[in-house]
Amino acid sequence: MPCARCETLPSIASGPGALHVWLPIGHSRTKVAAYLSEAGRSFVQTDAAGLEISLDVQRISDVLIPLAGLLSQTEMEDARCLYKEGGGELTARDIPNVQSLRQFLSLSQADWLVEMLRDNRLTSHFQPIVLANSPAQVLGHEMLLRGISEDGSTVSPGHLFDVARSCGMLFQLDVAARRSAIRSAVEHSDTGKIFINFSPTAIYDPSHCLRSTVSAIDEAGIAHDRVVFEVIESDRTVDVFHLRGILNYYRSAGFGVALDDIGSGYSSLNLLHQLRPDYLKIDIDLIRGIDSDPYKALIAEKIFEIARELNILTIAEGVERQPELDWVRAHGATYAQGYLFARPAAAPQRSTAALTAKS
Repeated sequence: MPCARCETLPSIASGPGALHVWLPIGHSRTKVAAYLSEAGRSFVQTDAAGLEISLDVQRISDVLIPLAGLLSQTEMEDARCLYKEGGGELTARDIPNVQSLRQFLSLSQADWLVEMLRDNRLTSHFQPIVLANSPAQVLGHEMLLRGISEDGSTVSPGHLFDVARSCGMLFQLDVAARRSAIRSAVEHSDTGKIFINFSPTAIYDPSHCLRSTVSAIDEAGIAHDRVVFEVIESDRTVDVFHLRGILNYYRSAGFGVALDDIGSGYSSLNLLHQLRPDYLKIDIDLIRGIDSDPYKALIAEKIFEIARELNILTIAEGVERQPELDWVRAHGATYAQGYLFARPAAAPQRSTAALTAKS
């Protein structure tokens, strides 16, 4: 059975109705009521904290954007709202659709993301990960998400995930991104290992939320030992017990696991003994200019040393210059990744000629 939280997309309202808003304190409600009166908006007070505003869904932003300037970020987060198409009495069935006012504002401005996921307009690009001492040898590829807008232009993964976080759609985008990576890998036979990013905060229960991903891999006929799942540092949950459960689920199914962006967060090294990954990906900001920065060099050198002692494979990310490659392989990096070898592309790196020329 698929995970309802990860699989269900928010509904996009299309007709007139009522926007119910519940403010955290009386002062907040008074401010909002005063604004609505001055703006000539039709509303009624439903209870001590609630207001019901009649409007067309197409005009929701006209109401919410001024409210975002009127209320503090805390008030926007604490306030709850619900848009009921067609109006009418609220029932228990409406409860799951209640969300924060901030989240609802973001969602009202992100219909394009809902439609993109509904239309399956996602793809994944490939960036090779090469042997540091012999860049002509490709270990595999990191799968990098791209969105496709209605006019065919590309939407960056950073923008996709920023919008998804703000409007509460991280769960849906994360599972769609994993499926996109699997689809793209199936379309090409020369990918080697497949590195797939995931957000631990988008997973409630590994055995339930990840079941559809494992099923998709099995249906595609991809061997589990070809797949490596990466924990993204910026999304790494502070609940180490939860994260360990996710990684253990992947390991027990025969997948590899990697910690991404090592060196960019204060807790990175503290997680090593708790999570014991197969790969460490050294952050691009640490690698950039490492050949001429003694501070970066000392930090990276210690990370490589620790990884060797723990038998963890290392991947230097963001290698863009030959001196950077020379430095990381001289200090024990197992693999490297970056523009020096190839930019992300719609197909995996098939020819090793360019890589050999730069080695």
